[in-house]
Amino acid sequence: MKRFREEHYSFVVVGGGMSGLCAAIAAAREGVKTALIHARPVLGGNASSEIRIHISGADQSLRQPDYAESGLVYELMLENKAVNDSFSYSTWDMVLFRKAKEEPNLTTYFNTAMYDCEVEDDRIVAIKCFQETTELRLRITAPIFADCTGNGTLGYFAGAEFRQGSESKAETGEPHAPEKANNERMGNTILMKAVDTGKPVKFTPPPFAKHLSEHQLRYRVHSKTMKVDASMAPDPEEWLRLSANSCAAVDYGYWWLELMGDGEDIIEDYEKIRDDLYAYAYGIWDHIKNGGEHGADNFELIWVGALPGMRESRRLMGDYILNENDILDHKVFDDAVIHAGWCVDLHAPHGLLDFDILPSDCNHFEGIYTIPYRCYYSKNIKNLFMAGRNISTTKLGLASTRIIACCANGGQAVGVAASLCEKYGCDPRGVIDHITELQQIMLREDGYLPLPYKNEDAKDMALKATVSASSYIAGGEPEKVINGVSRKIGEEHNAWMTDSISEGGETLTLKLDSAKTVSQVRVTSDSNFAYPIRVTMSANRQSQQRIGVAPELLKDFDVVLYKDGKEVGRKEVRGNYLRLAVCDVEPTEADEVKIHVLATNGAPAIKVYEVRIY
Repeated sequence: MKRFREEHYSFVVVGGGMSGLCAAIAAAREGVKTALIHARPVLGGNASSEIRIHISGADQSLRQPDYAESGLVYELMLENKAVNDSFSYSTWDMVLFRKAKEEPNLTTYFNTAMYDCEVEDDRIVAIKCFQETTELRLRITAPIFADCTGNGTLGYFAGAEFRQGSESKAETGEPHAPEKANNERMGNTILMKAVDTGKPVKFTPPPFAKHLSEHQLRYRVHSKTMKVDASMAPDPEEWLRLSANSCAAVDYGYWWLELMGDGEDIIEDYEKIRDDLYAYAYGIWDHIKNGGEHGADNFELIWVGALPGMRESRRLMGDYILNENDILDHKVFDDAVIHAGWCVDLHAPHGLLDFDILPSDCNHFEGIYTIPYRCYYSKNIKNLFMAGRNISTTKLGLASTRIIACCANGGQAVGVAASLCEKYGCDPRGVIDHITELQQIMLREDGYLPLPYKNEDAKDMALKATVSASSYIAGGEPEKVINGVSRKIGEEHNAWMTDSISEGGETLTLKLDSAKTVSQVRVTSDSNFAYPIRVTMSANRQSQQRIGVAPELLKDFDVVLYKDGKEVGRKEVRGNYLRLAVCDVEPTEADEVKIHVLATNGAPAIKVYEVRIY
């Protein structure tokens, strides 16, 4: 007899990549009964141990570190950094698993594929799933759903409007759009990892390996000893940049091992593309090992991905379609929910097989832009959110928004928006009427939006407090912890800063405008975005990181509540490693809150960006 079960949730997220995981956790933390449906055994999608793409974002690989994504995705990376200095992807899998399982309002279904959905009156009523490991069939109902599948699978099954390929310049006016619309897509990639054993290692390729020559690979960095005349490249300046900054050497590769397939639909071609990528991966390694001097004699291949990571397929249409002009104009929307800043990164349309052009045309710009809320819900399916690379953009919009940290932050915004749907009894489109509340929650949860957006949360009692400190330096005045901006931007630090920590510690005092009931204090300290914390296989990217928890972060501090000069409550925080430390206290009437800092994680001075009191 077939096993079957029906379940009901307030919010269902399909797809457990970084966008889906962040959507599910964010909604659960806001009190929403949430289900996360994930077809794979581990969370993280392209960032998981199955695919191993490192998380990049608006900092453009340290070109503009002030704009690195914070929020939930950064919290997950900090959790990993605290336990994983060896860049183990298994440990990273564990961190994501633990964070999902810790949420009491979140149920995660692993190894569970959604294969169909029911739609009535342009609303998704239920999804149908099969959990392969238990042979369980599921019918899951909810008032609100989120498509975080990457491919827009739920939206496609439900009849949501979508696009594929490139729009024409005549339609969009985008500077890098083609003259005529086409169906070219950025392709799929599998990565590989090798290690230096310190002694010669032989390699015998499998019979299915597909081989390429040094001439065919001349624009793709794949060797420690590779020397190329930059003047031969179609874009010499771009070639030199790629050569200097490429993660690909011998030990880790190769993002340019990319194919889009020969058919009209990259999703239908997935298995064929996987087979070809697998064959080219072993052929390229054979070339590196046996096809001339590449500095790889002592290297052994220890891992080749078997699950290609996808860059582009369907884009589900919302009430707004983000385009390249929005990006290059640094557009700040009235309904902005996240910031973004990755370059407009277009890969060669035929990937590895475009031998005569560079593998990527990355159009860099300074600064950031924002993504409007209207890109995160379906234009025609009333109760469908989307987050990840399937949001409402043009092809050139996708070229920037598809980067993982951006996708994850969008997922967090969708999770918060789902909680507002439940709070106000509305569909996703209706949250537009509550957009200020959504923006303020995102800022409260360590998100970032450029000015004029800042903390204006009426519930935050710190905003009306008088702030003082036991010591501070010029430019680091204590009142900056309530200026509404929780990170360094340009020359403005937006933080309370000291030049040292005295033997007895340093104290930040917030005197409230009147006695109020305090139940939570939030302290955001510095983690120094100039140092990445992502898990990665790249030795170059690993060398940019520091061992252990960021030394600038507050480690030990006390939150002490006073009324009429007498202590009425206390919360001791020890061993903190998070940028945003949420300190819950027994609800107590107080007129003053003191944060007594005893130690950082190693830095000789204190830097605190924000304090909130609820």
